Amino acid sequence: QLAGLRVSVNISARDLEDERIVRLHQERAGGDALVLELTENTLIERSESVLACMADLRRRGLRFSIDDFGTGYSSLSYLKRFPLDCLKIDRSFVDGLPEDEDASGMARAIIGLGKALNLALVGEGVETPEQFAFLAGEGCDYIQGFYFSRPLALADFLKLPASFALPV
Repeated sequence: QLAGLRVSVNISARDLEDERIVRLHQERAGGDALVLELTENTLIERSESVLACMADLRRRGLRFSIDDFGTGYSSLSYLKRFPLDCLKIDRSFVDGLPEDEDASGMARAIIGLGKALNLALVGEGVETPEQFAFLAGEGCDYIQGFYFSRPLALADFLKLPASFALPV
């Protein structure tokens, strides 16, 4: 009943080494349905061991996203080194959109960087039609936030229309 659904799971560097992630992917998700989200700091703190684990998991079909991009100890070199699929624009850059020039500039820069590196982009924390319109207009691939819905119980989620989770 949930075919085509992609699930993102926030994990730590230690979680990367847990074989249960691979089993979950193989037994329950498959394809590109499971995306593992790591923060920038996770990548930097133990970069060599994290890189090795990510490379192994990538060979097994898992996908990776950087959560809260732009809020950690940013290093653009890891965007090139690590097998990433997606950048999630932190809500701190979405909060002031579109009125705040600094927030708008940062969001545009992150979107431009992501596009240049062939990464999908997710705008986090979208709460208003104006924020949605700005990010969609700038080429953000996916939007998440209370603009669409507050957290739901599974039964209520299953009542949503199939097109609800489509990209922008």
